[in-house]
Amino acid sequence: MQLAICLHFQTHCVAGKHNWHYSLSSMDAIGAGAEKKTAISKKRPRSTRQPKPKPKIEVPTSGDIEDFSFSKNETLQIRASLLEWYDNNQRDLPWRRISSSSSCGFKEDDDEREKRGYAVWVSEVMLQQTRVSTVIDYFNRWMNKWPTLRHLAQASLEEVNEMWAGLGYYRRARFLLEGAKEVVEQGGTFPETVSDLRNIKGIGEYTAGAISSIAFKKAVPVVDGNVVRVISRLKAISANPKDAASVKNFWKLAGQLVDPFRPGDFNQALMELGATLCSLSNPGCAACPISAQCHALSLSRQNESVHVTDYPIKVMKAKQRHEFSAVSVVEILDCQETIGPQSSSKFILVKRPNNGLLAGLWEFPSVLLEKEADLASRRIAIDKFLQSSFNLDLKESIRIVSREYIGEYVHVFSHIRLKMYIELLVLRPKGNNSIDYKKQDKESMTWKYVDSKNLDSMGLTSGVRKVYSMVQKHKQTDQGTILERRRKPALRR
Repeated sequence: MQLAICLHFQTHCVAGKHNWHYSLSSMDAIGAGAEKKTAISKKRPRSTRQPKPKPKIEVPTSGDIEDFSFSKNETLQIRASLLEWYDNNQRDLPWRRISSSSSCGFKEDDDEREKRGYAVWVSEVMLQQTRVSTVIDYFNRWMNKWPTLRHLAQASLEEVNEMWAGLGYYRRARFLLEGAKEVVEQGGTFPETVSDLRNIKGIGEYTAGAISSIAFKKAVPVVDGNVVRVISRLKAISANPKDAASVKNFWKLAGQLVDPFRPGDFNQALMELGATLCSLSNPGCAACPISAQCHALSLSRQNESVHVTDYPIKVMKAKQRHEFSAVSVVEILDCQETIGPQSSSKFILVKRPNNGLLAGLWEFPSVLLEKEADLASRRIAIDKFLQSSFNLDLKESIRIVSREYIGEYVHVFSHIRLKMYIELLVLRPKGNNSIDYKKQDKESMTWKYVDSKNLDSMGLTSGVRKVYSMVQKHKQTDQGTILERRRKPALRR
């Protein structure tokens, strides 16, 4: 019992500004009512009894997370130190310039309010699962094309997907468009509170808190991976950060910290700290403005087996599902006899279903395979798909000019590892036959022909763009080989 009291007292003392340390022997002495003194003399032999080992520092377990809280003194110190650091070190980002431009002391109109809310919304959605450096250019292009919520509401999903191409997680873009349409349809007044923002499709708790605090100065918290990392280190929380109860308590702790006068700046400061100094594997504790309040740092200084990077605990990621796909880049030639840069050709693109992975995006014809398959099996599957979907009979109405295997490409999603087998299939209609690519009904898939010039400028996903680059590289190499053969003089015998 005495040991438990000692460790509990020691663990919680180091969380504050005090650094008191009580050993097990001193606590035993206190429990006995006096400290024992040992006199060493020649007549009395030295005791052979081994000294009691120094107790190992314990950290709170996942069951204790509900007991954590920030004291008033801790909260004030963290707010002051973090805001001062943010004022001096914040990154200059385009969405911050918009969100920080408010009419100080003057009544602002609805357009300015909406502009701030819209900018924060777009930036926060883009920043999810994406690096800040990548988002900057996307954000600038987006705001130039759709400077207001009303401009975005008039866009099509295809336009939005093209603008989004390369950012990944395309569902975010679709929800952003649908949310903009919803706000405009409901009168165009941009909501300010978390509860009202949560009613918009695609806006979750995090995005609602970010918009409300950053754009409209509401004292509400935000919690993302960076915030979880900072708070778990401040309190040395060893609970599973993905557990529902833990998530709820991280929101509670973040709510205790948020500054009532500068909530948006504080939330951004907390996230900025996690993204820069308080990084996942290489934290810069020496420069951290709130290191004096960091429980994990205190523990690491007292016990070499404890590291700041132990917090938050590592959670085993779900195993990726392995999938296989046969991709056919189908190129249709006209009646010209030449093949090469001067020939006129078009590629078939297929639009994915409006639900599921990469919804509504364009790709080359492909077939999902049950498992890894050989070349013959893949071609049989592709031929059946082309026949049923496009009425392309490779034996009757159209001639195969060339059919070449290009290679393999593995595209990794968050939960899927997709291995694609890529081929280039060059076709030409027989005789005067033409391919009626306009004939589509409502039940069939959506597809179209695109020439190489338009294909280069389309907003394709990174996976589709990689496939096309592989095909183009192969064609250039193949054309170079043909030209090289033509230059070589025939050998005389």
